[in-house]
Amino acid sequence: MNRRSLLLAAAGALVARPGCAEPLAASRMELPSFTHSPFPYAGTVPATGLPFRDAFDGKRHGHVTRDGSIRWEDETYGDRRSLAFFPAGFDPDRPATIVVFFHGNGATLERDVIARQGVPRQLAAAGINAVLLAPQFAVDAPDSSSGNFWTPGFFAAYLEEAATKLARAYGDPSRRDDFARMPVIILAYSGGYNPAAFAVGVGGADERVAGLVLLDALYAEEDRVADWMARNRGHAFLFSAYTKSAAASNAVLRKLLRERGVPFRSGPPRRLTPGSVTFLATEPDLDHNDLVTRAWTKDPVAWILRRYPG
Repeated sequence: MNRRSLLLAAAGALVARPGCAEPLAASRMELPSFTHSPFPYAGTVPATGLPFRDAFDGKRHGHVTRDGSIRWEDETYGDRRSLAFFPAGFDPDRPATIVVFFHGNGATLERDVIARQGVPRQLAAAGINAVLLAPQFAVDAPDSSSGNFWTPGFFAAYLEEAATKLARAYGDPSRRDDFARMPVIILAYSGGYNPAAFAVGVGGADERVAGLVLLDALYAEEDRVADWMARNRGHAFLFSAYTKSAAASNAVLRKLLRERGVPFRSGPPRRLTPGSVTFLATEPDLDHNDLVTRAWTKDPVAWILRRYPG
């Protein structure tokens, strides 16, 4: 075989190397069931130390929510699914990111995250090489409970299982390790503040979490967020946009960051880079319920993700 033939053969081997895939020609969406899901949850509530299951009707278990209503496990705390979405053009052979979205109170994946808030649509519009992952928390209920995400190390276990689920949903189970290495951005809205705070506080995935975005999603647990940012300044960012309903908690977080020597700035960020901490106070008349689609800009999720250089 002459030199030209050898070069052509080598080039062909590189093109056909195992694990190399074409970018997705069309978007893909699935709702796989997880073993490591937020619910059902049989443990205690960290803030009180009391059992989460605190209502009973024969063999039926339930939880009394903050408004005093009973939510039964089989109706509200039994959905093990997570939304997995791949935009057209997603390419696991390029640097890629997993965006984990924590929805707010009174939400379902299909009705709210997909249809009303258009989170998959916004991720696609951002034009970044990323996949969306959104676990179902309390189903259509006034409850911010984190469930199993309160358990130390559980968020890391969720991400490990997600690597397998995402590889299968992508269509190539052999790519599991690729998804297991991808950095993660946590994007929480409203009642998603609680699982977000515990995911970064005790979730055991510090080395993978590249950023935390809070959309009117800070109402307690400010110390967990401040501690996480202080110990991960070298590789992670924090961005919090808020209306007047979350203004007090954001003021607390700024105070805690000052005490930990973490600098921050105010206003819309140009880029979300490692070590950056940014607070954005939105217009006071913005509707909290519409903040995922109409905030300081239309489609703020897409706006935010475009500023992530990863």
